[in-house]
Amino acid sequence: MKALCRVFSVLLVFLLAADALAAARIEVSNAWIPQAPPGAPMLAGYLTLANSGDTAVSLLAAESERFRTVSVHRTVIENGVSRMRELNRLEIAPGQEIKFAPGGMHLMLMQPRSEVVAGDRIQITFLLSDGQRVPAIFEVPAAEAATGDAHEQHH
Repeated sequence: MKALCRVFSVLLVFLLAADALAAARIEVSNAWIPQAPPGAPMLAGYLTLANSGDTAVSLLAAESERFRTVSVHRTVIENGVSRMRELNRLEIAPGQEIKFAPGGMHLMLMQPRSEVVAGDRIQITFLLSDGQRVPAIFEVPAAEAATGDAHEQHH
């Protein structure tokens, strides 16, 4: 009976491990926040999200201790006018890479709790539909270096 229990336990471990491997694996890179004038009530965050897993997952929310609220927005053109639209859910398919960039998708970082200055490293955590919490460090480059290309951060 003990041998049967051991075999069952080993099989259970392998099944759980296989299930974990089937999960979405979200990686964050090129995460940065451009400097804003002192006292700015909102900032933007840019990054690349990639799903290297084999199942789709949705980004449901983001949070940071440095900002009162963090939300995902997309810039759209309506009747020739640029407008921002909040996205409440962003699906990331297996193998898909989504770039957040100026003029397109971005994080809206509202009401900073302290001044955001060059050299800051700010953590923002992404909440996913499968229960994962993915922390990422966003760099704040000096204004003249704010291209986003030189600031890679992988998680």
